[in-house]
Amino acid sequence: MQRTVCIIDDDMVSQFATRYCIQQYQEDFNIITCASGEEGIATCLDLVENRMRLPDIIFLDLVMDGMDGWTFLENLQNLFKDQELPKVYVLSAFTNTKDRAIAKMHKLVSGHIDKPLSRNRLDGIFAG
Repeated sequence: MQRTVCIIDDDMVSQFATRYCIQQYQEDFNIITCASGEEGIATCLDLVENRMRLPDIIFLDLVMDGMDGWTFLENLQNLFKDQELPKVYVLSAFTNTKDRAIAKMHKLVSGHIDKPLSRNRLDGIFAG
């Protein structure tokens, strides 16, 4: 079964780099890109309304205009209580120890990744 990966990042360069890295992987993924937290939630709602599963993995930037990554996670958790929630990997361009600590404690976050995403990191994520 083809896995679905969703990239939620308002930085188009970062979004492109993350998508490119995933596309270079040996497995064929359905890749969804969203330019905001709001678009990410709307995409998840559309998937569920069309009787499709939520993405298997979400790569989430924390710092976005409008709905930031933390608010996205809160909405994901509240709106999709009855769904199998995706593994979420936080992407960050900055080494913010506060965000790392919160990410480590957050039950929806499977890991924190420094941008840009690397092939080595994908190996660990996709193997699990």
